[in-house]
Amino acid sequence: MAVKFRKGIESFLESAGWSGANVRPLPGDASFRRYFRVKRFGGSAMLMDAPPPHEDVITFLRVARWLESNDMRAPKIYAEDTENGFVLLEDFGSSRMRDYLEEWPDDENEIYRGAVDTLLKLRLLGPGPFLDYNLSEYMREARLLLDWYCTSQNLYVDGEGFDLAWREVLSEMVSRQRPGVTVLRDYHAENIMLLGSLQKLGLLDFQDALVGHPAYDLVSLLQDARRDVSPELEAEMFDYYLEASGDEPDQFFADYARLGAQRNTKIVGIFVRLWRRDGKARYLDLIPRVWGLLERDIAHPALEPVSRWFDANIPQELRDAGGGAFET
Repeated sequence: MAVKFRKGIESFLESAGWSGANVRPLPGDASFRRYFRVKRFGGSAMLMDAPPPHEDVITFLRVARWLESNDMRAPKIYAEDTENGFVLLEDFGSSRMRDYLEEWPDDENEIYRGAVDTLLKLRLLGPGPFLDYNLSEYMREARLLLDWYCTSQNLYVDGEGFDLAWREVLSEMVSRQRPGVTVLRDYHAENIMLLGSLQKLGLLDFQDALVGHPAYDLVSLLQDARRDVSPELEAEMFDYYLEASGDEPDQFFADYARLGAQRNTKIVGIFVRLWRRDGKARYLDLIPRVWGLLERDIAHPALEPVSRWFDANIPQELRDAGGGAFET
């Protein structure tokens, strides 16, 4: 079956010196972006097709170049067309962290240590030239649960109480996260590539980077929406990070729980949106895992106002069923 290209791809590849290349689509993700592996004369590259106005490659390019300038392993940029949303990138190969661990689970500890080391290295750089992960953004994301999950379950909930609970939980943490670190925001096993060794990691899907709390990407890695990470491994990697960072353990763990709860709340809303708006029902299968992580996070005393809201607004039978069933 012939590959369908968006208008302008052929001319972009020609201008980049890759005319006549073999172009093969890769599986899609949760965004409007599409990726293609481009091969010619023994060489290989990745083509990003990020159609405007849904996607903005300028932000991706800015973060990629900042990471590379600071010796972080982002894909090299070979060519770009920001107006039409095309970027030709370095091909990191096919050894993705998640796929590798499915075949070689005994290497899990070593690979996760390498992923944590990458976050520690990123933290040493200090905040990059990006916007702050402020309270308004945290709140907007958390409300995705109301906008998509609660409406899908026909729940009439206390939206004002939801906002008040989250503000109470997050406000102190937001003031404490300054000056902050660069947060990639989607740092997990599907977006980390192994580049020839278990400790040499390539970064993907970082275009939404902000300056936020150092625990955010750690919780993204260790509370992975798409891969089971055992509580034992999570605890071991958390302690490994803490030993290196020198953070005060109780306070950092409380913020880790806050961010885990906020992130997992957001993800449940996003996965329901991907089903209802975009027709991607496969994301519903991931919700029970995320819901389980969310329940664990809101059990922390720092999340007590949010926990009370869930007790009052989300029926226990839905919570026991990992978010409940969805009529697809």
